[in-house]
Amino acid sequence: MRTKTGILELEGMEFRAFHGCLEHEKLAGNLFIVDFKGRLPMDKACESDALEDALDYGRIYDCIAAQMKIHSDLLEHLTAKIIDALAASFPEFEEFEVRVSKQRPPVDGICRWSRITLNWHA
Repeated sequence: MRTKTGILELEGMEFRAFHGCLEHEKLAGNLFIVDFKGRLPMDKACESDALEDALDYGRIYDCIAAQMKIHSDLLEHLTAKIIDALAASFPEFEEFEVRVSKQRPPVDGICRWSRITLNWHA
């Protein structure tokens, strides 16, 4: 039997957070953008058109927001914490990707964003 597998995306979630290794990053904070993209079966929601058969997008946002409140020095660590929390909370996903972008990272020059993207597979 074929299943309807689809992609759920939450793009451009904005957080003011205090991640970074440098003291001024921890005190002043910065703008972070988180993008989520995940594959999961969508048969029930496609057939029923009922809210209770769809994944609650707000729960994904809340899971990410909770991790954004916990300090990390490295974007790699922060992104991995988000991946781990989502994997534990949403077993229905077959795979997903999280991208965390940090505005104006502290480099010796002009750089608009630094980004880390991690993938998870069941």
